[in-house]
Amino acid sequence: MKADVHPDYHPITVVMTDGTKFVTRSTYGAAGDTLSLDIDPKSHPAWTGGQQTLVDRGGRVSRFNDKFSFLNKK
Repeated sequence: MKADVHPDYHPITVVMTDGTKFVTRSTYGAAGDTLSLDIDPKSHPAWTGGQQTLVDRGGRVSRFNDKFSFLNKK
Protein backbone atom coordinates (compact mmCIF):
# COMPACT_ATOMS: atom_id res chain seq x y z
CA MET A 1 0.00 0.00 0.00
CA LYS A 2 1.04 3.56 -0.61
CA ALA A 3 2.09 5.59 2.40
CA ASP A 4 0.21 8.78 3.37
CA VAL A 5 -2.77 8.05 1.10
CA HIS A 6 -5.45 7.75 3.78
CA PRO A 7 -6.72 10.69 5.88
CA ASP A 8 -5.95 10.94 9.58
CA TYR A 9 -8.38 8.79 11.61
CA HIS A 10 -8.65 10.11 15.16
CA PRO A 11 -11.06 10.23 18.15
CA ILE A 12 -13.75 12.96 18.26
CA THR A 13 -16.68 13.65 20.57
CA VAL A 14 -20.19 13.59 19.07
CA VAL A 15 -22.93 15.56 20.86
CA MET A 16 -26.49 14.43 20.09
CA THR A 17 -29.49 16.81 20.03
CA ASP A 18 -30.52 15.80 23.55
CA GLY A 19 -27.05 16.59 24.95
CA THR A 20 -25.73 13.04 25.27
CA LYS A 21 -22.13 12.56 24.17
CA PHE A 22 -20.04 9.70 22.90
CA VAL A 23 -16.52 9.30 21.57
CA THR A 24 -15.89 7.73 18.19
CA ARG A 25 -13.15 7.71 15.60
CA SER A 26 -13.53 9.82 12.45
CA THR A 27 -11.73 11.82 9.79
CA TYR A 28 -13.75 14.91 10.83
CA GLY A 29 -11.71 17.87 12.08
CA ALA A 30 -8.73 17.24 14.33
CA ALA A 31 -8.18 14.93 17.26
CA GLY A 32 -10.34 15.95 20.21
CA ASP A 33 -12.79 18.09 18.19
CA THR A 34 -16.51 18.08 18.98
CA LEU A 35 -19.22 17.43 16.38
CA SER A 36 -22.63 18.79 17.42
CA LEU A 37 -25.54 17.23 15.54
CA ASP A 38 -28.60 19.22 14.46
CA ILE A 39 -30.53 16.08 13.47
CA ASP A 40 -29.99 12.58 14.82
CA PRO A 41 -31.94 9.30 15.05
CA LYS A 42 -33.52 10.44 18.33
CA SER A 43 -35.12 13.54 16.77
CA HIS A 44 -35.56 12.83 13.04
CA PRO A 45 -39.11 11.87 11.97
CA ALA A 46 -37.82 9.05 9.77
CA TRP A 47 -36.70 7.18 12.90
CA THR A 48 -39.19 8.49 15.45
CA GLY A 49 -42.34 7.87 13.41
CA GLY A 50 -43.31 11.54 13.36
CA GLN A 51 -45.86 12.96 10.99
CA GLN A 52 -44.62 13.87 7.54
CA THR A 53 -45.49 17.33 6.31
CA LEU A 54 -45.74 18.28 2.68
CA VAL A 55 -44.38 21.60 1.53
CA ASP A 56 -46.45 22.84 -1.39
CA ARG A 57 -44.11 24.81 -3.62
CA GLY A 58 -45.73 26.20 -6.72
CA GLY A 59 -49.00 24.32 -6.17
CA ARG A 60 -47.53 20.94 -7.10
CA VAL A 61 -49.22 19.08 -4.26
CA SER A 62 -52.51 20.84 -4.95
CA ARG A 63 -52.35 19.96 -8.66
CA PHE A 64 -51.54 16.35 -7.82
CA ASN A 65 -54.45 16.15 -5.36
CA ASP A 66 -56.81 17.69 -7.92
CA LYS A 67 -55.69 15.36 -10.68
CA PHE A 68 -55.90 12.18 -8.60
CA SER A 69 -58.70 13.08 -6.19
CA PHE A 70 -60.83 10.27 -7.63
CA LEU A 71 -58.44 7.77 -5.99
CA ASN A 72 -59.07 9.21 -2.52
CA LYS A 73 -61.92 7.08 -1.15
CA LYS A 74 -62.60 8.40 2.32
